[in-house]
Amino acid sequence: MIEDLDIEFQEDEQDLYEHHRFVVDKGQSPLRIDKFLQIHLKNAIRNKIQNAAHAGNILVNDKPVKPNYKVRPNDVISVVMSYPPNETEIVPENIPLDIVYEDADILIVNKSPEMVVHPGFGNWCGTLVNALAYYFQNNGLDVPSPYLVHRIDKGTSGLLLVAKTETAQTFLGKQFYDHTVERKYWALVWGDFQEDEGTIVGNVGRSLKDRKVMTVFPDGDYGKHAVTHYKVLERFGYVTLIECVLETGRTHQIRAHLRYIKHPLFNDATYGGDQILKGTIYTKYKQFVQNCFEMIPRHALHAKTLGFIHPTTKQKMNFDSELPADFAGVLEKWRNYSKVLPTED
Repeated sequence: MIEDLDIEFQEDEQDLYEHHRFVVDKGQSPLRIDKFLQIHLKNAIRNKIQNAAHAGNILVNDKPVKPNYKVRPNDVISVVMSYPPNETEIVPENIPLDIVYEDADILIVNKSPEMVVHPGFGNWCGTLVNALAYYFQNNGLDVPSPYLVHRIDKGTSGLLLVAKTETAQTFLGKQFYDHTVERKYWALVWGDFQEDEGTIVGNVGRSLKDRKVMTVFPDGDYGKHAVTHYKVLERFGYVTLIECVLETGRTHQIRAHLRYIKHPLFNDATYGGDQILKGTIYTKYKQFVQNCFEMIPRHALHAKTLGFIHPTTKQKMNFDSELPADFAGVLEKWRNYSKVLPTED
């Protein structure tokens, strides 16, 4: 009897792909792997399985195989496939998009901070997916639905990669699953750092007290392994601009990790950064911070760079984005303020 050792529906990278791992029974007779998986994977159609194989996402004993590979006893099979799309009807909406790059396989958007990526509870319209559906339809593109590869939070601005075919999504999804996609985020955080760079390690999972937020479980008894590397880019005394590199892709990872080390994102209401955590007691300073909060009415996090292997050309692609006006503006305010810092009481 075949045993599915690991069926993992990714909460991280937002439920966009699934992972299965099998050890083939000792009595298994030779059978094409696409037919084998169609039998043993619930609701997996053959075309979807073949797409995964062509994308290099079906591994047997750690090596990619073609759909016609014949399974053998004791083979260890690992599969990464795109998760079935949400059944919610996507209504095309004429919403402006900042498209950084586009070809037959992929599209890269510089997402505005106020935009939600996918329709969901409380946000059934006005999302990036609605905007993409309109864009595809209005430009005569034969794309039935945007194939999301990853997501970034509402309130986070920056680069987001979208596939235009299921095959491209499957190929790119494995890179996200394997954590080989290169991503750099810029973050304005509370406090100064003694060191110029460092690494935050700690399991990230839903808070046991508030399921709407994520928290860090340093003892590893809950949540999922998460690693964030950071480097100081610019110091402003009471706040610091840092660059974060994700080694893993957990939900709210940067936000939860930074709160854990007592450097929450500037104006992150969910994780305590919307309070004055560092600085003086003077009224003028409090008013200055309040003015900054009004300038950037969201958490100060921007997905600045993105690097990945193209699904068709197999060439490395790298993209960089400018900071949006609100983020750049608040940096300039802190830059000027830090030159004349008052004496801390």
